Order: sequence, then structure tokens, then C-alpha cells
Amino acid sequence: MALLPILVYPDPRLHTVAKPVAAVDDRIRALVKDMLETMYDANGIGLAATQVDVHERLIVIDTSEERDEPMVLINPELTWASEEVQVGDEGCLSVPGIYDGVERSSAIRVQALDEHGQSREIAAEGLLAVCIQHEMDHLRGKVFVEYLSPLKRNRIKTKMLKARRETTERV
Repeated sequence: MALLPILVYPDPRLHTVAKPVAAVDDRIRALVKDMLETMYDANGIGLAATQVDVHERLIVIDTSEERDEPMVLINPELTWASEEVQVGDEGCLSVPGIYDGVERSSAIRVQALDEHGQSREIAAEGLLAVCIQHEMDHLRGKVFVEYLSPLKRNRIKTKMLKARRETTERV
């Protein structure tokens, strides 16, 4: 297993629309392991392949307290979303240190394949529902800051670019 570099906003590759996974094979299973290791190492609860510069429809999630219930969603499709919404502070491994309110459906159902290629339907609510919707946005090339006002988005972009410059200067 290996830690993968996580793309940081405003990297243009984060806006790439992911293609469907053609086959759930050893390459995909190895990617799943690497993505889980990367997510856990970064203290995240979700990671989309897009965030590690692999533009295929693959998500890993673990919202458990013990961090021992990984979930793999390959080629996820939203099949239902509640009309009831909730606004919660979201953060993102690709936008480190930034949290802001985003409106999401409070309950959803998703159809996806697992790491063995088995089809499954997941009914989710609360944090898991928010996390799945957030990660599925990444597969569509959308970062959560795009739900914010243009002013907030520009401030975040400036802050991320400044942090990147400072990191580069130190190296």
C-alpha cells in the first residue's frame, strides 16, 4: 500500500469529470487500499479518486468512530434523495483547514459496486448521506466551495494559493 498525493484546491484537475470504472480488478482493489490508507492518514472520512488524480468513479468512506468500517463505492449512482435538506459545516481534504455550511439532502439512496464487483444499494442519512453526496460531487468535478458565494470562494482560493506558495518557498 502507498500514500497518494491529494490534489489541493484550486488545482484544475479537481474539475475533471470521472469516467466509469470499466472493471473491478486487481488494479482497482489496489487503488482502493491506497485510497483508504491515504484517507485514514489524512484524518478524513471520505476520499474520491478524483482527489488523488485518478479520474474514475470510485469513492472510499469511513464515518465510524473507530475508523474500522470502510465503505467502497464504485460507479455510484444516486437513486433517490429526500426533499428534506440540512445545512452542515463541511470540510475537504482538498481544501485543508476550510469549513463552511453546505445544503444537502438529509437522506439518500445510492446504487454502487463494492471492491468485489458486487452490486449494492445503500440507504444513508445524516453524516454518511452528506459524505456520499460530497464525494459524488468530486466525481462530477465539483468541490464543495462551489456551493459558497463567489466572495467566499475567491477568499478560499487566495488562501490556498498563498499556502502553496509558502510551502514551495520553504522547500
